[in-house]
Amino acid sequence: MTRAAGPGAHSGELPGMTASERRRAWRTTWLLVAFMLVNFADKTVLGLVAAPVMADLHLTRAQFGTASAAFFALFSLAALGGSFLTRTVRTPVLLLGMALLWSAAQLPMLLGVAGFGVLVATRVLLGAAEGPATPVAVHHLHGWFEERDRTLPTALFLASAAVGVAVAAPVLGAVTAAWGWRWAFGVVGLAGLVWAAVWLRYGEEGPLAPPVGRRPAGDAPVEQRSAGSVPVGQRPAGSVPAGRRPTGGASVGGGSVPYRKVLLSRTWLSAAFGAFAAFWTVSATLTWAADYFQEVSGLGLRRASLLIMLAALAKGTAMLVHGLLVQRAGRRAAVGLRPRVPLPAGVKSGLVLLLSGAATLAFAATDALWLKAVLLLGPMAVSDIIMTVAQTSVSRISPADRRGVTLGALTCVFALAGILAPAVTGRLVDAGETVADGYLGAYGTMAGLTMLAGVAVTLFLRPERDARRLGVAEATVVRG
Repeated sequence: MTRAAGPGAHSGELPGMTASERRRAWRTTWLLVAFMLVNFADKTVLGLVAAPVMADLHLTRAQFGTASAAFFALFSLAALGGSFLTRTVRTPVLLLGMALLWSAAQLPMLLGVAGFGVLVATRVLLGAAEGPATPVAVHHLHGWFEERDRTLPTALFLASAAVGVAVAAPVLGAVTAAWGWRWAFGVVGLAGLVWAAVWLRYGEEGPLAPPVGRRPAGDAPVEQRSAGSVPVGQRPAGSVPAGRRPTGGASVGGGSVPYRKVLLSRTWLSAAFGAFAAFWTVSATLTWAADYFQEVSGLGLRRASLLIMLAALAKGTAMLVHGLLVQRAGRRAAVGLRPRVPLPAGVKSGLVLLLSGAATLAFAATDALWLKAVLLLGPMAVSDIIMTVAQTSVSRISPADRRGVTLGALTCVFALAGILAPAVTGRLVDAGETVADGYLGAYGTMAGLTMLAGVAVTLFLRPERDARRLGVAEATVVRG
């Protein structure tokens, strides 16, 4: 049975990837999951060692807050700037460079003379190095999977962030207790070096990776060479196995789609808004949830930390379940079966955000701790599904040679919530007559933003429609 794979497909071409390519695609996925685990361990290490750092370096809370905020000084700009490098530098090289920079940013804190100035400088460097991590990694990952198969690996990759938070807390806590807080930085720095060594051996581009340094014309085949398992730095950019070529990700009419048309499309704008709202919730929760549970709900630090860890795992689980459901729906569609819920992906995702927003409002309004826990681990946890949907939707409407930049722009926008959410939440809490009143206003703001994003996603996120309008064919691999 043959299937057209976008314009340019011809009779006799069989879609799909070889068994070897599928194995390497999933090996790449698991390597990027490990990449994300190290990424979030790097992010969270400072918060986990806050007390001993402030005590040993004689820092005020204001100074510690400055060091923590330094991470975001260049994060958004680096996300956008780093993604532009995908046009000229191969993604395996970029990912390797980022991992090495992470380690370079962490290891100086092992030195006994490293104080407040070094801490701030290394956090700025770390933020700049980690800014492009998600868009570049997703861009690389999508070079290994056809359009219909991207949701599950993307969900697995993004869910690993939640696992990273859950794993980092006990591991780095044990390291700090045994060897001191400086070795917490040392361990995550060494973990980055170990990952870089493995990636140097196995990191390679997939058959759907766009050529680097030159723009493909329409559906013209890219250079065809044996891909094999070639270490970083040795594989030719854009190479694919002999007799195979990627299709899709190029403008139907030839050439490529201007960035402004992608970035001003309804799908991109609504995806960015939805991701911004979800990341607002994540950032505010990571910064203030422990304080909320202690000051408002009367929990001790240990029980509050446990609840936060369970919430992170619930978010990761929701993303994985969503990925599996989308994968299953794709397989049903491939054999001609109708979807069980015949609604556009944007409508489903928007309704999920509306549900999560309503649950957030109920969470703030109730005094019953058991109900707060149910809402936090249930409907509030599903808001992060939009992060997967946003990434795959933007990838769908972007030509392959533009994908890295459009994903970087998406990260640049939603990462702003990482700066704004903690600050705005803190101001709203301080402005309340009581701490409880302040948090009610803060969670109300969070709920309103989430529901507003839900409306936008429901009405405007239509990746297939916008892909057709922009002339971007579905990405798949065909055999001649």
